[in-house]
Amino acid sequence: MPVTDNGKIESSESVLIIGGGPTGVELAGEIVVDYPEKKVTLIHRGPRLLEFIGDKASKKCLDWLTAKKVDVLLEQSVDLGSLSYTEKVYKASGGETVTADCHFVCIGKPLSSSWLHDTILKESLDDKGRVMVKKNLRVKGYDNIFAIGDITNIPVSLHLYPSCDSPSVCEYVTFFGLEIKQGYLAQKHAQLVAKNLKLLIKGLPGSKLATYSTGYPLALVSLGRNERLAQLPLLTLSGYLPGRIKSRDLFISKTRKQMGLNG
Repeated sequence: MPVTDNGKIESSESVLIIGGGPTGVELAGEIVVDYPEKKVTLIHRGPRLLEFIGDKASKKCLDWLTAKKVDVLLEQSVDLGSLSYTEKVYKASGGETVTADCHFVCIGKPLSSSWLHDTILKESLDDKGRVMVKKNLRVKGYDNIFAIGDITNIPVSLHLYPSCDSPSVCEYVTFFGLEIKQGYLAQKHAQLVAKNLKLLIKGLPGSKLATYSTGYPLALVSLGRNERLAQLPLLTLSGYLPGRIKSRDLFISKTRKQMGLNG
């Protein structure tokens, strides 16, 4: 966390967090654990926190936050343009007002891909500005360009989602129709493209390239310093055990090893 943000929290008696995804939830958890005397309010536009995971995991997260006296307002948004800087009063869409000394916006931002409309890839963008890719992660329309990461429009298959026993997750995934954007999935994209580049260097035809398929939805969300919420393919855990998995070094050692940086 930047020093300026940390100082803003330390000097405030009350904090408003806008957005109930992983970033907003983790920030709320850090604040209430390190500064239990501060009033924290979290406002989320959706019907529940962490909408990309199952209902059970989402409920565990809500229960943890409310037990720490976080005021969670669901299905509401905040118009920052209505902010009164003298009184620090925020108006929620549900009619409530929230008084807070500072706020943090923790919602997703649009893709920064508008510049691609002026490149050769302009015909390879969908209506949301995402790069359309084939199963081998080649950009549609090109044999010599690959795309990976959040900018891709990789579709998702609902049958891969065991948590789609949850109607809300099904609704979320069906609405977007795309693979959830997570860092570890971008690493999988990179590994597949590296493999395909090696195959092309060896002279193999495009039909022999490896193809990418979406996996199960996984999540490991921090709840304060020592506890975590983990959603695995067949299991949801919360508390200190999943916390040990992430708290050792935040997966830095694993990532360095994957990137060949252990030397």
